Amino acid sequence: MRDFTLKAYTNLLKALKESSCVFHPFSAYLNEPAYRVFILRHDVDKMPQNALDFARLEHEMGISASYYFRIVPQSFNPKIIKEIASLGHEIGYHYEDMDLCKGDVDKSYASFQKNLAKLREIAPIQTVCMHGSPLSKYDNRDLWKKYDYRELGIIGEPYFDIDYSKVFYLTDTGRKWNSTDTSIRDKVASSFHIEIRNTQHLIQLIREGKLPDQVMINTHPQRWNDNLLLWTRELFWQTIKNQGKKIVVRWWRGGVLW
Repeated sequence: MRDFTLKAYTNLLKALKESSCVFHPFSAYLNEPAYRVFILRHDVDKMPQNALDFARLEHEMGISASYYFRIVPQSFNPKIIKEIASLGHEIGYHYEDMDLCKGDVDKSYASFQKNLAKLREIAPIQTVCMHGSPLSKYDNRDLWKKYDYRELGIIGEPYFDIDYSKVFYLTDTGRKWNSTDTSIRDKVASSFHIEIRNTQHLIQLIREGKLPDQVMINTHPQRWNDNLLLWTRELFWQTIKNQGKKIVVRWWRGGVLW
């Protein structure tokens, strides 16, 4: 079976449901964390229709998740955002203002406030999550070296407000699970070192009870397509991007990035 299809994601959700864990959006986890919990986080970098397909599927299965939307046209779709919120999912801001403002911290903060307000016209926003902008020299998290998102009514950011010594972080960045060579900034200081070969292997580990009690799973819905043409296109472009990322990672490890 092809990996990174809606069918594969459906099978993953079924395995998660069978594990009898609690499902929390990120904000719910922050407010009242369960002992055994899966936090489903979706970064909507592009193709918001795929995110809506995910949201409808999860809703049918009684699952609530967090959806983080960029402000750029390939992600920001008010109609889809509103529908996903109406299904009981959390909406968050997938911010990249340091990148958009070329590292100017003050302009970035003004941009962040403006974009946050724009999203809040559509749905309540309690949490935010940085967009990795892998080929940019700017780290969007640097905005918070000077400012505090809590002053804007934000209760959490996954890269700052989760204890990853207790929460196992899983991401499909690079169209692989927790790949160190294809992830530039989507990394955390984890206490867990569990190799995930593919989604079917992840399902097997879930069914065998071999994952920690608390897990955040981060997916990018544009990577998951049943349509063979879209699936092949995503595979092709992600393979090219991964080669570029590997070069950047090698430069970074050598201390010569930018």
